Amino acid sequence: MENTTFTYSYSAEKMTEVEKIRSKYLPKKENKIERLRKLDNKVRTAGTVESLIIGILGSLVFGIGMCYGLDVFEGADWLTLLFGGIGVLMMLPAKAIHSRIARKTKAALTPEILRISNEIIGE
Repeated sequence: MENTTFTYSYSAEKMTEVEKIRSKYLPKKENKIERLRKLDNKVRTAGTVESLIIGILGSLVFGIGMCYGLDVFEGADWLTLLFGGIGVLMMLPAKAIHSRIARKTKAALTPEILRISNEIIGE
């Protein structure tokens, strides 16, 4: 005679833990909402780093000019005007560069953002 016994053990805690560990190693699936958020964030932050770098470098050069003006460094007064002027000229285009990069990024990503948002609305 055959022994046909069936044993089954189920533990919700073990299954939850196994699924949690398993999910770490599965490839990430990006859904449409996450993709839309990433694209929107990319448009909103476009040009920020570039304009900050230019503005900060300009303000540092301007600060060197201020140091010459306050006689922190020994030197000629013409260095105050030179460094101050160069610093101001470096800071001036920061906003324009930010706007230009943001405008280009928005124009490039608008079709994809609209396509994904239409797919989400249509679901």
